[in-house]
Amino acid sequence: MNPGEGGVDAGAEAHVDAGAEARIHAGAEPRTLEEHGYAKLNLLLHVGGLRSDGLHELCSLFASIDLADRVSVEVGATRRDSVICPGVEGPNLAGAALGALRRELSHLPPMRVTIEKQIPVAAGLGGGSADAAAVLRAANELSGAKLGGAELRRIAFELGADVPSQIEPRHALVTGAGERIEPVELPPMTLALVPQRAGLATADVYAGARATGSARELDPAHVRDLAAAPLATLAAELANDLQPAALSLRPELVRPLAALRDAGALTALVTGSGPTVFGVFAERAVAERAAGDVPGALVCELRRAEH
Repeated sequence: MNPGEGGVDAGAEAHVDAGAEARIHAGAEPRTLEEHGYAKLNLLLHVGGLRSDGLHELCSLFASIDLADRVSVEVGATRRDSVICPGVEGPNLAGAALGALRRELSHLPPMRVTIEKQIPVAAGLGGGSADAAAVLRAANELSGAKLGGAELRRIAFELGADVPSQIEPRHALVTGAGERIEPVELPPMTLALVPQRAGLATADVYAGARATGSARELDPAHVRDLAAAPLATLAAELANDLQPAALSLRPELVRPLAALRDAGALTALVTGSGPTVFGVFAERAVAERAAGDVPGALVCELRRAEH
């Protein structure tokens, strides 16, 4: 449903107003802001029915993890918006973020975005959404507009269901279709991730889930209580309603799921619509041993709260 993560051109230069371009021509000193776009995991994903806008009601527990892209946004050094993301081709959600912000702020000057990817692409880890949110934060600051968090989240929701939660990346209970975000605390844990080389189309996974009639009654209060529970209690109830559909499309994911469980994970799941598989561990040493036995696995920690 969302534009991809790649590309070199935001395609928004036609929306740059003459005044903003004139200020660039006048020789203003370039200014740069650097942000991090943090990956997230859907520790838990319950899927409800379809809304009138065609999106599904969700109840999800997002974990913000210490795997991040570096996003640099520069103003004063270019006459048109551009997005540079080495090694990744195609349309880029970061460029769409500039376009969406420009529709709100006609004075927004041309900006150059450079993304250094660390989050695997098309992995279901929210990398494109995190980068888009980082661009919104930095461009808002550089423009001097100082839009508030609620305004940025509204703009972010135009870009995709995962983007609003990344305006202020944190552990969160996410409901609605992704637009309602409630910060939560999570118990300490270590995560072993197993990204895959080929992605999964989110629309295909949701279509598979709908075909099984798997929509459930959502209970955010119960999920909120789970987030505050000890790790063993939380892990025992983690679930992903999209996992059966993801596995039907990519049955080979069963292998890393089993390997993580066999290596001592409290639970192992597909995150979101996939295809990344993750295991939850109480001890980092156990997670590292597990990752050493599963090809392509990497170990991450939860991010600490920022005050």
